[in-house]
Amino acid sequence: MSQVNEHPEILLYSRLRKSPYFYASRRHGIAMYSVYNHTYHPRHYGDPVEEYWHLLNGVTLWDVGVERQIEISGPDAFEFTNLLVARDLNKCAVEQCKYVFLCLPDGGIINDPVLLRVEENRFWLSLADSDVELWARGVAYNSNFDVTIKEIDVGPVQVQGPKSKDVMVDLFGDSILEIPYYFLRPYELDGMKVLVSRTGYTAELGFEIYLYEASKHGVQLWEAVLEAGKPHGLEVIGPCHIRRIEGGILALGPTCDMWYDTNPYEVGMGYDWMVDLEAGSDFIGKEALHKIKEEGPKRKLVGVEIGGDNLGSYNDGSMVDVFPVHKDGSRIGKITSACHSPRLEKNIGYAMVPTEHSELGTEFEVERPEGTVSATVVEKPFIDPKKETPKQELASSTGS
Repeated sequence: MSQVNEHPEILLYSRLRKSPYFYASRRHGIAMYSVYNHTYHPRHYGDPVEEYWHLLNGVTLWDVGVERQIEISGPDAFEFTNLLVARDLNKCAVEQCKYVFLCLPDGGIINDPVLLRVEENRFWLSLADSDVELWARGVAYNSNFDVTIKEIDVGPVQVQGPKSKDVMVDLFGDSILEIPYYFLRPYELDGMKVLVSRTGYTAELGFEIYLYEASKHGVQLWEAVLEAGKPHGLEVIGPCHIRRIEGGILALGPTCDMWYDTNPYEVGMGYDWMVDLEAGSDFIGKEALHKIKEEGPKRKLVGVEIGGDNLGSYNDGSMVDVFPVHKDGSRIGKITSACHSPRLEKNIGYAMVPTEHSELGTEFEVERPEGTVSATVVEKPFIDPKKETPKQELASSTGS
């Protein structure tokens, strides 16, 4: 009788893309890869829970070169980008970043990138996992917009955790502390041109370094950050899904927290401000989202506490598929992300359920591989709901 191999290898070969930091990050003993934007992505280096504690207490370096950068430039770049995203970019200054939804005509979420306004008419979309370059090119085709859309050779790394500011000061000087939350600033480091932003996938204090000519300089930048991090105990880790679930950060994917069939009003999280229906200009999906808001979403993504044994860290292979959610004997939804929180000492996650089952305190049953357990709807985010940790002021600066 054949036996399931719980952790088969992922093939390393030329068909899948490599991050600019692929050859640098693999030196640290990657235990597990996944594929993100058609690119190998380090998930963890052996112990995701240990990595979680490194992030909370120290400083960590991540290879996030999978965040492909789609640049929109040209005379009509502002108007075109404003058409793509559901937020009003009149409220986005040059050298400011915005977390944005790109929506389909029916209001579905096609991507949730961080948008960087690099210049007046130059925008970068730092992508989650879907083919936005193709979407943007399709929208521009046969239109009257004078824009250039292309993927550029820029690759980010993330430096995250409470001591990230110390490493970044050693790399770039004290002026790094003047960058407000969700703003950016250009720098040069050892002849390498970079942009540094106060952003990250952790709900912790952190920065991203966007490297120009990344395919040429990736290893050099990686080694420079490692060297600066030595006195501060820097550790190389993968994306910390325990922390992002605790902090209310969502994952995009066909069976994750949001996808093409999910609209912004369903994911909640106070993300109503992500859809600017009062904006003077139209954006793709505006009419559909106006109707959804008026009628109310039919389902919602809720925070849940889940019973049973330790659920693992989500990115360790412990959640191979969504967990079905049942109420009164009928399947009503699914758990989209779940993990065990070491700090809360509970299994937590997100469930997409009908709106009538989304009230706090609602109980239902969750079908885990080892059996059925109970779950309860609770407030989300689970920790630091106002994101005071990543927003903390580092110097006498202001921004929004």
